[in-house]
Amino acid sequence: MPKHLAPKKTSASGTPASIPSGKSLRGANAPGAQGARNDEGARRLREARRMTPTPYGPSPTLDPVRERRRRRIRRVVGFSLVGVAIVLVATAVGLLADAWAKYQDQDAVNAQLAAYAEVSDAQGEAPQVDWEALKAVNPDVCAWLQIPGTSINFPVYQGDDNEHYLNTTAYGEYGVGGQVFLDCENANPGLVDEQTLVYGHHLQNGGMFAPLASFDDQATFDEHPTVWYVTEGQTFELAPILCYRTTGADEDVRIFNWPTREEFHAYLKNLLANSKTNMEDAAKVIPGINHVLTLSTCSYEEDNGRTLLVCAPKSEVAAGIAQAIDGNVSTLPEVPFNQAIPEEVG
Repeated sequence: MPKHLAPKKTSASGTPASIPSGKSLRGANAPGAQGARNDEGARRLREARRMTPTPYGPSPTLDPVRERRRRRIRRVVGFSLVGVAIVLVATAVGLLADAWAKYQDQDAVNAQLAAYAEVSDAQGEAPQVDWEALKAVNPDVCAWLQIPGTSINFPVYQGDDNEHYLNTTAYGEYGVGGQVFLDCENANPGLVDEQTLVYGHHLQNGGMFAPLASFDDQATFDEHPTVWYVTEGQTFELAPILCYRTTGADEDVRIFNWPTREEFHAYLKNLLANSKTNMEDAAKVIPGINHVLTLSTCSYEEDNGRTLLVCAPKSEVAAGIAQAIDGNVSTLPEVPFNQAIPEEVG
């Protein structure tokens, strides 16, 4: 009998022996096909998650372990940044508190020294100074300076150099404003040379020589017609002549005497030509002036700037006016104005 006509082997249930009962090798529910489809679905889900668009591009595969690690790193970085910010703020507050404390200490020193003089804002009333008590505190004291109507009311000291009293008080201690002081090259006690130069700090809290900065306003200049410079032996009542600005590199500022009186007057006329504010008819006054008191402080209008107020004894101002009336005013040659000031005080 041909093989293809031979009866097939059957199992006891009558199902062909080569085919398991109730199963199909190609059925949709075959175990191999179902597992392959599950694997393919998981792969597609992971791919979909990976490719899900975000504002920054496709999202990365979500790995719980890596995600927790990233979160920990972000927390650590965040806490670190907050810590750095707190440290910076605390440092800034500490610096401000330290600066404020230094200003307070300087104000206390100034108040203690101010008690050694009786002053008045009334015109014509000179400071009355207790020289014996002041010299007991510090024998370097040489004068008392007051501008009525301002907070400028200080003893004046002179050291062996122009560095000592920058940040040293009359008590020998550190002070952010030091003391007002006479240039070390000026003849003591001042107003002996043709130009006497006195320095004072321009403190940020408005202390020491800070009010000088406002003298570049003509109204303010006119409101303060008197400056007192009192020594143990003499009392000088001065009038502001002009206010000008220059820089810390101006070597001409520290000229104390000139070869001739005409050169001194020429110097003053050039300052007048470059002044911010000045006395009315200052040009007519200059020929009668033999001495000036120049007050110097820092100007924050420019880098390394200086503001200077030039004053003259009222008796010499009156002499200049008298000469002008008499027609004795001579025409003086102009010389170049050197735009450059000393580094001593700021």
